[in-house]
Amino acid sequence: MKTDSQLQQDVMAELKWEPAVHAAQIGVEVKDGVVTLAGEVSSYYEKLNAERAAQRVGGVKALAVELKVKLGELGKRTDADIALSAKNIIGWTGSLPADAVKVMVEGGWLTLTGDVEWQFQRQDAANSVRHLLGVTGLSNQIAIKPTLSATLVKSDIEAALKRRAAADAQTISVAVSGGDVTLTGTVHNWAERDLATRSAWGSAGVRKVVDNMTLAY
Repeated sequence: MKTDSQLQQDVMAELKWEPAVHAAQIGVEVKDGVVTLAGEVSSYYEKLNAERAAQRVGGVKALAVELKVKLGELGKRTDADIALSAKNIIGWTGSLPADAVKVMVEGGWLTLTGDVEWQFQRQDAANSVRHLLGVTGLSNQIAIKPTLSATLVKSDIEAALKRRAAADAQTISVAVSGGDVTLTGTVHNWAERDLATRSAWGSAGVRKVVDNMTLAY
């Protein structure tokens, strides 16, 4: 088990190792395994990479992000410009049905709404626009239309967990209510946790995944 001091040093080292992050502008605090990132970054893209870098470090129990996006002069754009760019890119994304996703921008903050059938479509929409110049934040409010019964969704998720990580599937419980899925149990690292949630989202009709799993190092 790492001490808070060791964990802080590891997170700082991982931030320095990540080329998409200016580590000198980010402060790292750790208390009882909970890591807090604070400071300023020059883009939403950099903020995301800082979060991912911290999550890669073993021993991180939870992550609090207090990073502010402060755009430089070259990165500033009007909301209308950002909205037009986002609309065009989403329109060029082959996995998305025409006009399924709506775009709204306020103060550089991009909000996506609409309805799709699969989680990968919802994620594709967000991934296609999160790196746009001038974006300071992203809210993905795209809904997933439920298309399967609760019994079938539960069966699909449990089968996926067993296929991909048989040992870990025994420690993860799946509860389904409508299109909402709740995962409980124990995983041993962030990779296992990510596998379990991706397996849940991989079933058609899932509109929400609640991660109540705990990390046990």
